[in-house]
This record gives sequence, C-alpha cells and structure tokens, in this order.
Amino acid sequence: MPNKSEKPAKLLMVQGTTSDAGKSTLVAGLCRYFAKQGVNVAPFKPQNMALNSAVTSDGGEIGRAQALQAIACGLAAHTDFNPILLKPSSDTRSQVIVQGKALSHMDGQTYFGKDSQGYRTKAMAAVLDSLSRLKAQYELVMVEGAGSPAEINLREGDIANMGFAEAVDCPVILIADIDKGGVFAHIVGTLMLLSPSEQARIKGVVINRFRGDISLLQSGLDWLENKIDKPVLGVLPYLNDLHLDAEDALMVAPIKTEQPKFKVLVLVWPRISNHTDFDPLRLHDDIEFTYQTVTAPFDGKQPQADLIILPGSKSVRQDLTTMLSNGWDRLINTHLRYGGKVIGICGGYQMLGLAIDDPTGVEGQVGESDGLGLLPLLTRLTPTKQLTQVVGELSLVGETVPIKGYEIHCGQTKCLTTQAAPISLRPDERRLGVHDGFLSTDNQILGTYLHGLFDQPQAAQLLLKWAGMKEVEAIDLDAQRMTQLDRLADMLAQHMDMNKLADILTEKTS
Repeated sequence: MPNKSEKPAKLLMVQGTTSDAGKSTLVAGLCRYFAKQGVNVAPFKPQNMALNSAVTSDGGEIGRAQALQAIACGLAAHTDFNPILLKPSSDTRSQVIVQGKALSHMDGQTYFGKDSQGYRTKAMAAVLDSLSRLKAQYELVMVEGAGSPAEINLREGDIANMGFAEAVDCPVILIADIDKGGVFAHIVGTLMLLSPSEQARIKGVVINRFRGDISLLQSGLDWLENKIDKPVLGVLPYLNDLHLDAEDALMVAPIKTEQPKFKVLVLVWPRISNHTDFDPLRLHDDIEFTYQTVTAPFDGKQPQADLIILPGSKSVRQDLTTMLSNGWDRLINTHLRYGGKVIGICGGYQMLGLAIDDPTGVEGQVGESDGLGLLPLLTRLTPTKQLTQVVGELSLVGETVPIKGYEIHCGQTKCLTTQAAPISLRPDERRLGVHDGFLSTDNQILGTYLHGLFDQPQAAQLLLKWAGMKEVEAIDLDAQRMTQLDRLADMLAQHMDMNKLADILTEKTS
C-alpha cells in the first residue's frame, strides 16, 4: 500500500528501561490506535531476539511480536517489519535471520563483541533497506527498541536502540514498568547513561502497569517531570486478563471460574519455540492447562492429564537429551500406557520418532540422537529452513475440517510405514495431496510439523475431540485477539496524552 500522504513518513520509537517493560504491547496498542484513526501505519523492530516467530506473507520469518503488531495495523506480516531476528540456540549462540532468511549461527562474541563491526554494519544496512521500503509505503512507522538503551557494554555499533534512532533521526518515548518497583530510578538512571544527543531524543516517558489510586503517585510524577525536564505522557493501568501473543515469556493460564472438563500438559524445553500455538488451550474455560519444565529430574509423580503436548524446539537434539536425561520419557510412556493422548508439534514431532540425525551440524554438534521411539520416523536436520504458510484439511475420528497454519523447521522426516497422514495440505492453492504428520496405529499419538493448528475453532474442536474431550466449544483466537487489541488501544486513548504525542510526531527531532 503506497504512502497516502505526500509528506515524508513519520517515525516514532518506543524504548524501554528494561526488558519486559511493555515495549511490544505499547507499540501494538499504538499501532491499533492509529489504524483506527485511519492512519496508514506499520510496525518495525530493527533487531529482535526471540524464539517465538511467525512466517510472513513473503515467505520469511519475523518475531511473533511484530506479527501481532501487523495484525493491529490490519496488515499481513512481512519480513521488513523485523529485518534482524536472533534466535538463541544456546546460552551463547544464536541463529541470525536477516530479512526473513536464516544466514548463519553466531556466538555472542562474534555478533556483539569488539570485532563485530563488519557484520553489524551489514546488519544495519539491511535494517535501513527495510525501513526505506516501509517509509515509502506508510504514513507512520511505529518502531520498537530491544532491551534497554542503557546497556553501555553494547553501545558501540548498536542497531537496536539509540544507534538506530540517531542514524534515522527518530524521536523516542521511554516506557518503564512500575509494577516491579523502582520506576523512578529506572527512568532517571537510564537517562543518565545516555549521551546528551540521546537524552534530547527522548521526548517523553510512559509509566506502565500501575495499580491503585493515581493521586498517590502525582507527587512522584511532578518530581520526575521536574528532574528530567520531560513530560509523562501517560500512566497506564495494569490490565488484568489482557491476552495477547507473548514474544517469549510463558504465560500462566488464567484462573478458571468452573471446574475444568479436560486437562492439558505441555512439556517445556530449555529452547521451547512458538509456544503461542497453545494460547487457545491456555485460555479455554473448560481446560486445565499446565506448563511442565523438564530441566529437573522427573520425580515419578504422574500429573493428571488427558493430553500431553511436545512443543517445538530451537535445539531439538539438546532439548531431547535434557528430557531423556531427566527421565521425562517415563511420564510420556506411563501416560500412553493408561490410554492418554500425545501430540508432537515440529521439534516435538521429530522427538517422537526413532532418531534425529544432524550430519552437517545445523544445531551445532554433528551427530545422531535416539528419539523416543514412539513413531516409525527418521529425521535428518538440513541447513535449509522450511518457511511456508499452508492451508489444507485435517482428518480425524471420521471427520474432516479445513485448516491453516505454517511450517518453520530445519529438517526432513521420513515415515518408515505407509500409515496415512492425518493432514493434507494445499501449499500452492491448486490441489490437495502434500501430506503432513503421522497418526499412530493405536490412535494415541499424533505428530505434525504445522504450527497454529489450534488457532482455527474447527480444527481445535476436532483435535480436542480426538484427544477425548466431550462437548468441545473452541475459542476463536483471531476474534479474541482483535477484541484485546481494541481494548488496549482504547485504554491508551484514555490514559495517554494523545495531543502531546501528536506534537512529538510533528516536531523536528534534531
């Protein structure tokens, strides 16, 4: 969509005093607010580090938060919205994705260290390339920073926060989380660690997640504005039950008002990815939903569950080793022995097979790992990543329903039997016939590469019916997501000074 205005596109950047200060949510809310005002707006995050990602309309990969922000704008996800994505594969190593395509794995020293300027110069070039296209198409680009701009050890060559803002002459608003305490210290301390030009670039602050009587905070707000000589643009209330796609943090299930009818247990790997797959289950009123980490030894106590799910993984062999070494395969085997159902998705699907081979070191160390041995499958990890949005059909318990989802994996899985796959895909919109997944002969185990299956009400209903849940009423996650985004935008309109924000957008930055 071309820029409807003859004026240059405006930029506004949100930076945070800390990680999880609320940057992603504020950007999503402002995107929705401006879109509802008729502004042609798009999201942008120069560099993101996250394991939750989404497949874009142009066949690439971006952070999940930017996909949500695109929805808030009424747009399909595009790689230009997040040109640099770092997906951690260990504590010191990440996969580097540039404009949607995985280019390499790097350790932290190579990417962030003193000798990294050559690479990060190239990364900044990709960032500016994507931004130039967005500026040509949209009236307003809402930019999200990463972490904190006051990380002095990462300042040189920064492309995620003030380094970017200075390069493109972008105004910044700073958000801080009051719920954790120390909000005034966070704001003042952050500003103290910035250069004079960076301090001047911050045009106002937002205080997030406030609970209680705002009048009790007023003296502190007055002191803060006098101390930093910048306006407080808003004090945002703590929004209970705001359910939006999480960038990385595992979200606890809301408290259910009635006795749940069905119990779902999701195993949590150290490098779990795309756990947003399970939001429709986590939010379901009739489902008791639990995340179970596998980093501690299994104590032999079998938690009650009707369905166990093995989710995706960024480091499938390492996570498989962690699970097996801590004895969590005993949980799965006992669950199956008593008639329970199991679903494996993406990396979890690969784990259910006989073996996972990594002949070229895609995940780091060359070698082969034994799988759980529950399905007759062999997986070979490959350097080329499969990134595809698909539609098709899901067939279970004698019923067939339409589905849509996306694939995002490195690996090819071969079935050693002729067992029919439960999913038939139409990746090119012309024909069915590309099959995905496996259903065990005893009808207890289902595996698939597809993410997003539970997002469609019909598919979620059929999967839960297969798993044994009766009287299934599935959540329409798309409708709920838009309701939550509208709620967020309305809250910002009420609690932020939108006139001051408009002034920031129109004033010259430097």
